[in-house]
Amino acid sequence: MPTTRSLLFMALAFVLLFMWQAWEQDYGPKPAPAQSAATSTTAPTVATPAPGADVPAASTSNAATSAPATPAVPEGATAANAPAPTITVTTDVLRLTISTRGGTIERADLLDYQADAAQKGTPVRLFDDAPATYYVAQSGLVSNAGAAPDHQALFQADKTAYTLGTGADTLEVPLAWSDASGVKVTKTYIFKRGSYLIEARQDIANGGATTWSGNAYRQLQRVAPPAATGFNNPERYAFVGAAWYSPEHKFNKLAFDKFTKEPLSGTYAGGWTAMLQHYFFSAWIPDKGETDTYSSAVVDAANAAPRYLVRALSPSISIAPGQAHTLDAHLYVGPTLLSQLDAIAKAGIAQNLALTADYGMLTPIAQPMHWFLLQLHALVRNWGLAIILLVLLLKLVMFKASEAQFRSAAKMKKLAPRLQALKERYGDDKQKLSAATMELYQKEKINPLGGCLPTLIQIPVFFALYYVLLESVELRHAPFFGWIQNLSAPDPYYILPIINMAIMAGTTLFTPQSPGMDATQQKMMKFMPIAFSVLFFVFPAGLVLYYAVNGGLGLLQQWVINHRMQAADEKAAR
Repeated sequence: MPTTRSLLFMALAFVLLFMWQAWEQDYGPKPAPAQSAATSTTAPTVATPAPGADVPAASTSNAATSAPATPAVPEGATAANAPAPTITVTTDVLRLTISTRGGTIERADLLDYQADAAQKGTPVRLFDDAPATYYVAQSGLVSNAGAAPDHQALFQADKTAYTLGTGADTLEVPLAWSDASGVKVTKTYIFKRGSYLIEARQDIANGGATTWSGNAYRQLQRVAPPAATGFNNPERYAFVGAAWYSPEHKFNKLAFDKFTKEPLSGTYAGGWTAMLQHYFFSAWIPDKGETDTYSSAVVDAANAAPRYLVRALSPSISIAPGQAHTLDAHLYVGPTLLSQLDAIAKAGIAQNLALTADYGMLTPIAQPMHWFLLQLHALVRNWGLAIILLVLLLKLVMFKASEAQFRSAAKMKKLAPRLQALKERYGDDKQKLSAATMELYQKEKINPLGGCLPTLIQIPVFFALYYVLLESVELRHAPFFGWIQNLSAPDPYYILPIINMAIMAGTTLFTPQSPGMDATQQKMMKFMPIAFSVLFFVFPAGLVLYYAVNGGLGLLQQWVINHRMQAADEKAAR
């Protein structure tokens, strides 16, 4: 493709994309608050937790509106916050630390993902109870008129360590709580081999003499991570914050700095809440038939950074004496692995969890491209080779359009002396020059805009691949060959960007210049593509590989076409 036109389109597209993203972030339309789902006249109302409350207040039923709301547990160094025994759970993909204080999942190590490509043996830690990196998953029960174990209640466990045994597909970890009133609660985490999805079940048995009523809640709570530094650090361009989904309002993100200004507040069924970061996330998924109240809050922790909380509070539950009730939910803790997220959707557990792989407005192009790359990788078992195959296939699809484009460019270059003669003939009379130029184009059957189509098609493909390489965890730390051991990070020695720059420089030799430009402008237009190629020094190596191969094949195709046209002209001259 002609370098000048291609790079100018690319630069303009970059500017427009970044301006659009900035405008959306600051001034774009915000999602409307979710409206409460319709309920019958006997259904209980649900009170939204007060911002800053670590433990939600229970809802009050219509039959007992005078019942006082359960107060939030005081924060700080209280007996309820004292250290408690922990349980270590190890599966083939996860290693978790669960506190008997509320059954809170305090740590989560992802065993198949290394924290640093250069340091093997240290897995990514998603959940962490250290104050500086605090990030936990909590759940519990609250009640207005009786005992209920929230996430600060002390549970009992049979063992301190559980391991998914060889040949076993399921592992259950139960925690028990009971009260003198006769209420017993068993919280059970259920793990499956190869899965990052955890079933979280709460069995409530009322052995007392009065009806028990209350609400269940699930929440994620974390501090904001340190800001990524370095211009070429891909972490710097990835979203970090909360997200939520509902069938009515679809997928929405909530940045940490928007928690106070635009808090989450709504009631709906079939939703979920999540905390996102680059490549990994966690999400609480209530039962799809449960109509929950969703909220967010900023919790001020003593002598520590503020903690950001997203919560789902269930409708009121009433259990008569001698009866029992089971509450089901799921917790996802792991990578944005689309194969697992699609399986979760197919199982009917959660809709559109795959949107946590944040491809932005190019999702309709990026998701199919990601799937196609997965299929190519299945054939060659190397992500770099898969990218090269993608380029080859796109070139085959666009071969005819590219050939027409390159032939047009070759003809334009051939016409350059005649166009220059027209410019000298008509001087400053731009109207006559334009008319004469168009007449010459028509006579020689050249469409000066005919080469735009392949370039315009390449632009969304280029940006979609950029997002795929930036967000797809499958390509994280993915090696190619030799010095490139991470296609999702910039080339450490800048060899690919230099090769790409050389290809750009070579391609400018075949690029015809507009007859309306003076010598200085023509020199600038030849230099601009090389200057723009400096951007590739900070792009992921996989993206530079794509563009270098694409440009190299385009340069080869242009050379072949020029050579054939020159040979045809020489033959005709003889």
